[in-house]
Amino acid sequence: MKIYETHAHYDDCAFDEDRDRLIGQMLSEDGVVEQIINVGASMEGCHKSLALAKKFDKVYASVGIHPQEVENLTERDMEWLRNAAETNEKVLAIGEIGLDYHYPEPLKEVQIMWFRRQLALAREVNKPVIIHSREACSDTLRCMKLENARDIGGVIHCYSYTKEAARDFLKMGFYFGIGGVVTFKNAKKLVSAVEEIPIEKIILETDCPYMAPEPHRGERNYSGYIVHVAERIGQLKGMPAQEVIDITNENAHRLFGN
Repeated sequence: MKIYETHAHYDDCAFDEDRDRLIGQMLSEDGVVEQIINVGASMEGCHKSLALAKKFDKVYASVGIHPQEVENLTERDMEWLRNAAETNEKVLAIGEIGLDYHYPEPLKEVQIMWFRRQLALAREVNKPVIIHSREACSDTLRCMKLENARDIGGVIHCYSYTKEAARDFLKMGFYFGIGGVVTFKNAKKLVSAVEEIPIEKIILETDCPYMAPEPHRGERNYSGYIVHVAERIGQLKGMPAQEVIDITNENAHRLFGN
């Protein structure tokens, strides 16, 4: 079975020279990828994601604003996101949205405001969310509880917290996006979490062009490298990589409804 890539950024300039050829090759009859969700992170990225979804039959889009991009957001932008989610059948989710405290800007209060606003939007348009959370576990959980995220559903993208925190997200029914980091030698905390998270709650992703797995760490990432992630999860779960792919594909179809 081919791989369901649940989180890619093929709109990134890293793919400017070979974007169409690469996507076409991956999605061809002989390719390794079943379908791709290209995830918006800025207003420009959302527009580009919709364009890619229109161009390729098996490319879908998610629209939302990354916490590092919320500084100048307006309600007009929210209306644009709403319209895209309600009128374009290839929009599968609202994301990536969330909190990122690695840098001092934007202010935490601003990030929290727009995170909650976009969670509410997802509920209104009946779409799951793709959540980015970096160094902001407690506030992420607090916002999710305040907005009743259990009723929205979604995935914690590029999960990076402890197995204890994973239990809190599991209680809300959320899935966990696992990518190349799980293959890194220093990823002990994530490995411990993945060992505990039920395979039925894991979906595969790359976050390409970033976070390439071993043995390609430091290279430009792309969806074909997901096989290395599946192999590592298989080692941790005691199952063949193909079984990991089969189960996580089913998980992704269940979550995103396509």
